[in-house]
Amino acid sequence: MTTNTIYVFITVLLISLGASAQSLSGLLTDPFEVPIPEAQIHNQQNKKHTHSDDFGKFLLENVSVGDTLRISHISYQTKYVVVSSLTEELHIFLEKKAISLNEIVIRPKLDALNLISDIDIQTNPVNSSQEILQQVPGLFIGQHAGGGKAEQIFLRGFDIDHGTDITITADGIPVNMVSHAHGQGYADLHFIIPETLDKIDFGKGPYYANQGNFNTAGYVDFKTKKRLTESTIKLEAGQFDTYRMLGMFNVLNTLNHTAYIATEYLATDGPFESPQNFNRFNIFGKYTGNISETDKIGVTVSHFESTWDASGQIPVRAVNSGLISRFGAIDDTEGGTTSRTNFLLNYDKELSPESSIKNSFFYSKYDFKLYSNFTFFLEDPINGDQIKQQEDRTLFGLKSEYSRAFTSTSFKGGWNAGISLRKDQSKNNELSRTLNRRETLENIQFGDIDETNIGAYINVNFEFGKWTINPAIRLDYFDFKYNDFLQTTYETQSQNEAILSPKLNFLYNYSDNFQAYVKMGKGFHSNDTRVVIAQNGKEILPAAYGFDIGYIWKPIPELVVNTAYWQLYLEQEFVYVGDAGIVEPSGKTRRQGIDLSVRYQPFQWLFWNVDTNYTHARATEEPDNANYIPLAPDFTLSSGLNVKFQNGFFGGINLRHLKDRPANEDNSINAEGYSVFDMNLGYNWKKLSFGIQIQNLFDTEWNETQFATESRLQNETQSVEEIHFTPGTPFFMKASIAYRF
Repeated sequence: MTTNTIYVFITVLLISLGASAQSLSGLLTDPFEVPIPEAQIHNQQNKKHTHSDDFGKFLLENVSVGDTLRISHISYQTKYVVVSSLTEELHIFLEKKAISLNEIVIRPKLDALNLISDIDIQTNPVNSSQEILQQVPGLFIGQHAGGGKAEQIFLRGFDIDHGTDITITADGIPVNMVSHAHGQGYADLHFIIPETLDKIDFGKGPYYANQGNFNTAGYVDFKTKKRLTESTIKLEAGQFDTYRMLGMFNVLNTLNHTAYIATEYLATDGPFESPQNFNRFNIFGKYTGNISETDKIGVTVSHFESTWDASGQIPVRAVNSGLISRFGAIDDTEGGTTSRTNFLLNYDKELSPESSIKNSFFYSKYDFKLYSNFTFFLEDPINGDQIKQQEDRTLFGLKSEYSRAFTSTSFKGGWNAGISLRKDQSKNNELSRTLNRRETLENIQFGDIDETNIGAYINVNFEFGKWTINPAIRLDYFDFKYNDFLQTTYETQSQNEAILSPKLNFLYNYSDNFQAYVKMGKGFHSNDTRVVIAQNGKEILPAAYGFDIGYIWKPIPELVVNTAYWQLYLEQEFVYVGDAGIVEPSGKTRRQGIDLSVRYQPFQWLFWNVDTNYTHARATEEPDNANYIPLAPDFTLSSGLNVKFQNGFFGGINLRHLKDRPANEDNSINAEGYSVFDMNLGYNWKKLSFGIQIQNLFDTEWNETQFATESRLQNETQSVEEIHFTPGTPFFMKASIAYRF
């Protein structure tokens, strides 16, 4: 950092200390005095604005007695308040109301797109763990291991596998697993109980200083509720012997202290000929307390465990020949078990009206065991090609962020600086060839992994009238250690590396109804520790460079539109293929595309949404006839119509469309696309809720996940490379009843 830069920061801080005397502090709460964060406070006279923080507090500059303030929030009735005094804190109460797009104000913030997910959560609530990720506009998922494995993710022309190019967190706890037994970045979200979800913080591209490893295509942070308005018991039953029980119970619900417990149990056999025998148990507890006017603590504890069997991915030729049906299996001994226990401690302190600090510490204990067979009898014609991937992991870390606002006569803004530590210790990380889940035939990979990531960043926002300039920089340091048990001598091999990631974003807020933006930045994803060691530390933190040009616009009060053109360039990288235990180099790639999201509320009871993405994705170092990126989607579309009537009836119909895409580099093998409709209907009556959900309303024959794989069946003399797929869910209906108290 140069001397001039340091001087600018010191000057800005001194200016903030001498802020104008014409400032107004206030507090926003509901009638029960529960703080309301992220509300917009707008001075109707001079057009100055601010928003409430996590404590419901706000500070608005350049206010005069007699000014009229407009306070708005997507979930509360808009209120107008005339300022009568500048010497006393203004306490404003907002009344809850049904969601209305009229209330939406486009704030001059980098995360302004979150308003889209805010709309979706309230108009089409999440009802299953699979739906959680699909709440992110433009993100598609696929499940291909009996519901127990993490979902395969698609976003912006990426087949992200289980999380290689998207940062996923839950209340700030990392979900992605580095150097995972099944694949780098593996992100299993099944420990989140859907009904506890409160907000989704997301962003596309590598433009966010507080996001580190895996933030290339984007990031998602799922935030759970801090309090329950009421306790709930819910029962669900559906086809394929599907049952689910949910309980959410208020333990403490006062002005300054809240606590609740949520638990769920899910069991299903699925539509497959060999029952999945799937079951999952979740328990979750959360406490939030205001221990003073400026101090807040939070404690979150959760435990999750799951077991399942799976029919695996099946070859097209086996179905076409009549050997098996679409829901049959070549090897039905696949399956696995997994569990995770989380502990999270948060401590937030408001240091002054202009500054605050947030701290968190997390600890997780995790285990995973998975049996798969992708190639059947290709490698071992006698015993078959079943593999086992297994690990026991401990991960822990901390984050701390200091934030401060500043103002002057010509501009205002804020800055924040943060540090983070994450340590992963994966014991007995194993890839082995096995027989019938009982006998280990050969160890391919076996060892202990110890990986440490230390990060630091600084992020600044300067607001000049309608312009916001956001420069930021992030530094990450990695230490990789691997103890290979298959070596004849005991030795811990290690490598370390650091990477610097600058960001620069420009926002232009013409009004409360229009924001244009240009985002630029560098991100990265780390490689598996075993790759790092195998490559002697060469190119182990491949970078991603991207930019977005777009806008968020409310042309009329009931309509929100977001459009963006973007590009993302990835450096050459080495990828660890967990399913085969090999190091596979890949070249440079470039993706460019257009995103479109629309939210429309033509009537108070009717909501329409659409998210679509077109992407052109190619390898840049390959010839034109061999430069396709396998399974990269080039066109996706999701859309829905949802209704919420005041008499208690609600429902919706939703479409997911994924276009045909190349399954290999020369596009000689094609992964078929699909269009699938889902529907839900329900009725709220007093303290009861009744619901029906239908997946695949028109019983479409579709493939949920697909891969170009070389395999050999037991009766074949030669191997065949073709599509291997997991069939998508057929028509599936379940009913639910919930009681609130």
